[in-house]
Formats: sequence, structure tokens, C-alpha cells
Amino acid sequence: MSAANDASILPILIVPDPVLRKTSRAVTPDDLPFVRELAAKMFATMYKAPGIGLAAPQVGTLLRLVVMDLAPDKMPAPIVLINPEVVAASEEKAAREEGCLSLPEQYADVTRPARVKVKYRDLDWVERSVEGEELLAACLQHEIDHLNGVLFVDYLSSLKRNILLRKLAKEQKEKAKR
Repeated sequence: MSAANDASILPILIVPDPVLRKTSRAVTPDDLPFVRELAAKMFATMYKAPGIGLAAPQVGTLLRLVVMDLAPDKMPAPIVLINPEVVAASEEKAAREEGCLSLPEQYADVTRPARVKVKYRDLDWVERSVEGEELLAACLQHEIDHLNGVLFVDYLSSLKRNILLRKLAKEQKEKAKR
């Protein structure tokens, strides 16, 4: 990997970093040059991690920006969502195992609406929408939660959440010793 590629990899914030609990501000058209550059770095960071979604707060930027690619090993299908907002959600719920780059190696079943419709703007400031179910629905909701300072562990019982967070803290402490 060249030095230029290394420079495009951003550090991913890990829980309990307080930035992860803050609400992000809306992107404006004036932000687009910065957002285009940031989105490219976020994709590089997400692919290297590896992950399928990354929200700007996870790399320390409190802007309403998400990058996702649910098919990194097959045909890449990158999507950039600026100011994403869930505009419709099914009453039907679905549970699936979730993980998060800000909570490395921690996984838990999370129940969310089974289907959602999200409106957003793309990098050309064109308003778009996407409807998703299964993995796409979960990923959209998970990443939008990040923009509101919400983590997947917030959907767990306090007992499960505390066990998972203690395990993460212990693993991070051991990693820091190495």
C-alpha cells in the first residue's frame, strides 16, 4: 500500500469516546467539497477495517454523512448518504446480529423495523431515496443512529449492554498493553 493510501485511512473512534454520543449537524451545500473528500477517506477506512457501513461521527466528524457498501467482496455497490432520514418504517420487526467498527469484535441481536425507506442527498446534492429490508434495512438504521449519538448496544437490555461494554473495555485495555 502506498503512503498516499495510508493517508486516506482515518482513525475509527472506539466506545466510550464521547463524540460517538453527540448529534451530528446537517450537511449544507457549502460543505460538499469537504464531504466529497471525507466520503472517499471514509470508504477507504471502511474497506480496510473491514466493514459494510461507516458514519462520519465514527471518524470524529459530526456531520450527517454515511457511507455503505453491502457487497464489498462481490460486486462493490458503494452508496453515500448525506442527511439521511428514515421517512417510513414497517410495523413488522426483524432481529439480526449487529456489530460495529466502534465496538470491535462485539456482536448482539438487535430488533428493528424489518423494512425502511430513507431519503437522502447524494454527492451531487440530488435528493434520492432507498428502500431496504433485511441487511440493508438494518444497516441504514444502524448508521443513521450513529448520526444521532445512538449505538446498537442501546437497544439491548442493561445487563447485556453492560456485559458487552465491559468485555470491550477489557479487550481494549489488553490491546493497549501489546
